[in-house]
Amino acid sequence: MEEVANRLGTFQTSGIRFPRRLISERRIRFVKIGRHVRIPESALAEYIERGTVEPVTIRGRVA
Repeated sequence: MEEVANRLGTFQTSGIRFPRRLISERRIRFVKIGRHVRIPESALAEYIERGTVEPVTIRGRVA
């Protein structure tokens, strides 16, 4: 979970609580192996891609 929190940039502020919340709310794909929970790299990439907001261009400028 620490690696996921570091990749999302949330480790310093909320530790591993944010990735755990994503899992509990079923907002990210995960794999359960026994009592261990793992987030695949591809699932993390998909989550980041879904949350990415592209800038809006107005008359040739970035707003």
